[in-house]
Amino acid sequence: MSKSRSVKAFFEAFMMGRDGKPSTSLNAGGRTFGTFGIMKNNMGGSWGWMKFLRRTTLEEKYLTDRHVTFVCAIMVMDDSPILLPPSDIRTHLGHMLDLAEGTDVSFIVGDETFPAHRAVLAARSPVFRAELFGSMAEATMPYITLHDITPATFKVMLRFIYTDELPAEFETEDPSTEMIQNLLAAADRYALDRLKIICAQKLWEKVSIDTVATILACAETYSCYELKNKCIDFFVLEENFKEAIFTDGYSLVLKFPSIVAELKKRVRGE
Repeated sequence: MSKSRSVKAFFEAFMMGRDGKPSTSLNAGGRTFGTFGIMKNNMGGSWGWMKFLRRTTLEEKYLTDRHVTFVCAIMVMDDSPILLPPSDIRTHLGHMLDLAEGTDVSFIVGDETFPAHRAVLAARSPVFRAELFGSMAEATMPYITLHDITPATFKVMLRFIYTDELPAEFETEDPSTEMIQNLLAAADRYALDRLKIICAQKLWEKVSIDTVATILACAETYSCYELKNKCIDFFVLEENFKEAIFTDGYSLVLKFPSIVAELKKRVRGE
């Protein structure tokens, strides 16, 4: 797997004794292995090891039911000459959002104001790009008022735009089904496809007899086809169907003729 013709590796080998304990191990640190075995500068080009064990000792201490157990562990080192650190761009962009450095647009959502950077929003969302750099009025406005979205939902979405992940508190506090549905609606509105999929996954984790109808209606509204199919699979199970049709959310399902038709078809086994 190495790009070069040699690779550095650490290895350890030993035999298991009759008492279940390992023998004295042979270990080598940092040996360089080439195309034809261990490189000559370390081991003289040998394929093997020049120290042998007497057969009588082998039979006496290690032979069990005519078998000998060998254990070998090998750790191959990365042959990259310089260690590459993990990407930290999400940390830097997250700090830029927290400190509001260089912001050039602010969003008013309810009674809260969220400063942001046009370039970051436009790079992440084609909808924001059209609004902030197109011919719309928002392109020249320093403050933009948003409706039909709560401050809590916008805050989570904005954090995702900058870091490509949900806030830590959102993950640990077990958000409600309604909160995740609101976030999915916002992700759909601003064409944040990855966020939509994350929300769909979290909604599937929330599916139960009491929530399946509501989540199914949400999946149909925002074109989450995989979530929709999973919800239908859950819904049509006989023990679930008999109870789910009496939940408050079932009235939402009835507003979608295509879902009703699919449910009838699946229940009848067609």
